[in-house]
Amino acid sequence: MKTAVVVVDMINDFVTGVFKSERAEKIVPNVKLLLDSARKQRMPIIYASDAHVPDADKEFRVWPPHAVAGTWGAQIVDELKPAKGDYTIQKRVYSAFQKTDLDRILRELKVDTLIIVGLVTDICVQHTAADAFFRGYRIIIPQDCVEASSAEVQKTAIDYMKKVYGSEITNLKEIMKRKWS
Repeated sequence: MKTAVVVVDMINDFVTGVFKSERAEKIVPNVKLLLDSARKQRMPIIYASDAHVPDADKEFRVWPPHAVAGTWGAQIVDELKPAKGDYTIQKRVYSAFQKTDLDRILRELKVDTLIIVGLVTDICVQHTAADAFFRGYRIIIPQDCVEASSAEVQKTAIDYMKKVYGSEITNLKEIMKRKWS
């Protein structure tokens, strides 16, 4: 079993920008601890971040403009900047797998298990987990490293990923106790 961390949308617009959220801000320290631990264990880390095309992306029919490619809003928050050896991919839809190199990178690294962290639990994290499941990956969700717009939405999304995708639901403390390959 080889594990990688997939960091979904830990970008300025989702933490302190257009969709500013105290709920999002509170997971930043936990995600940082997890990434520091993953790097010590030489676990691959892949950042998957929104980078939308202005006036073109369909998401702008549903949501206000956000995470426009090349802007501050689409940049990963300073506390979680990628380190040397980390991978970064840009996405234009909810799932980090759709029309990106994520699956290819994971297959080349011989990864079969994903720890998915980031924002928001019921949209981009859940869609990424769905596509991971459909591609045969084992999914681990540390519930204190993902966040939604409310506690109720968070619980519903976590329960759904556990029930429908067989995701292992855990927390940062438990992740930190394990040795990962």
